Amino acid sequence: MRIFLTGATGFVGHHVIQALLLNGHTVRCLVRKPTPSLTSLVQVETVQGDITNPAELKQAMSDCDAIIHLVGIIRAFPQRGITFEKLHVEATRNIITAAAEAGIDRYLHMSANGASPDCPEAYGATKWRAEELVRQSRLTWTIFRPSLIFGPDGEFTRMLIQQLRFLPMIPIIGDGHYQLSPVNVDDVALGFANALSSPQAIGKIYHCCGPDTCSYNDLIDLIGHALGRKRVFKLHHPLILMQPITRFMERFAFFPVTSDQISMLIRGNVCNLEPWASELNLTPTPLADIIKKALAG
Repeated sequence: MRIFLTGATGFVGHHVIQALLLNGHTVRCLVRKPTPSLTSLVQVETVQGDITNPAELKQAMSDCDAIIHLVGIIRAFPQRGITFEKLHVEATRNIITAAAEAGIDRYLHMSANGASPDCPEAYGATKWRAEELVRQSRLTWTIFRPSLIFGPDGEFTRMLIQQLRFLPMIPIIGDGHYQLSPVNVDDVALGFANALSSPQAIGKIYHCCGPDTCSYNDLIDLIGHALGRKRVFKLHHPLILMQPITRFMERFAFFPVTSDQISMLIRGNVCNLEPWASELNLTPTPLADIIKKALAG
């Protein structure tokens, strides 16, 4: 199959490309500017376009058999025109409309664990609204809701590893007891690739988590021990102090976290992986192996 892929230059996108190629597909990537790392790959072509410009999409996806839509953001910068509404909801609407016009039926959609109509954060609320557009469409769709995606080239993964390599004391927001089930980026990518040949996946929403659940404190300890630190010293920042500081500072791009991200983090990120793993023939990677792979990368 020829797959039209959005978000190809992102963290998950590179891994999805590799999984698709291993499964025998060819890939056409929508990019905003020439990307040598993609054009050098055999069986991968790139087309320039803007997902926020509907007129460019129909032609870009012509002759494709299926669509994988990965585009998303974890932080908005409204002053630069980067908003959750635009990149989650409007972009999804554009893709769905173009798919119908191009006669493409099969559609795989990247959402997020925690997407909900009642989500108090714009991230999860707009992920849900994008899902609603997919569910109301006439496409044969599959939706994926990953938890915390872990991998050597992931921004969050790199941040934790850098902190544990160079800081004597690791900053922790709140008590650090909130629960996480990190999932290997390669497992997420393989799930997308396998879903293309699985009729059982049509009309399904898959929660994608790793097989191990731990607290944020434990995750820090596990990475620290893998790096050879016998003990990891932690500095817990009380939420009552962090939240007002973050609300003021998040307007500046250099500040590393937003108040919404803190709210989502302390709420935890776990799920039931069984339907996703069993129906798509996956063996989710244990957390210890995920960490080893991240450090090796």
